[in-house]
Amino acid sequence: MSRAPAPTLNLNGYTDLPPGKIAAVVTFLEMKARPRLRRLAPEPGRSLQRITDPARFKTLFRAIGQDWMWFSRLHLPDDALQAVIGHRLVESYALVQDGRDVGLLELDFRPKGECELSFLGLIPEGVGRGSGRFLMNEAIRRAFRNPIRRLFVHTCSLDHPDALSFYLRSGFTAYKRSIEVADDPRLKGFLPRDAAPRVPVIEGVETIRTRRSPARPRSGLAGKV
Repeated sequence: MSRAPAPTLNLNGYTDLPPGKIAAVVTFLEMKARPRLRRLAPEPGRSLQRITDPARFKTLFRAIGQDWMWFSRLHLPDDALQAVIGHRLVESYALVQDGRDVGLLELDFRPKGECELSFLGLIPEGVGRGSGRFLMNEAIRRAFRNPIRRLFVHTCSLDHPDALSFYLRSGFTAYKRSIEVADDPRLKGFLPRDAAPRVPVIEGVETIRTRRSPARPRSGLAGKV
């Protein structure tokens, strides 16, 4: 007996989110051949250093992504994060300028025949010196020195407003779009309450209650329902 076709999901219009949730439009991009890289003038005191220490990684990750709601690595225990950044097929780098970590680049070669540009970002003080283009050049150069079919990345509407256009200018092509829903990391304690002020915190009654001290029970009623 043949099954009836599944009803078509209508995604038009507004969809309410429960309090405590955030949502973003995610754009997926790919690059299937190495483009011609733009030449950059040398910047004295700038270098890339491998990161294998979870504490250093999280400090830099938070400094870069706090205002853009980066939280995916902050909830990982140190041993789980170490398993990622210490993996032989994952290359995590700090961009160091005059002895200070100012940027992050991570390439993940675990997908067979592919490379994911997992993270690329700068702390606010690192913007405006050509460091973003330097990181992108290094990402493309290091990815395509391996026999990969494509380099891929995704960015979302919570990220820096220039991120998507930067990827497109760098030679990536957009191929898919999704909606991502997640718990607000500020309410989970992974980011400070005042992070990403352009995205207001919306919490429900239950969330507010858990942040308050429990009320003292009235005499004679404790434990009754």
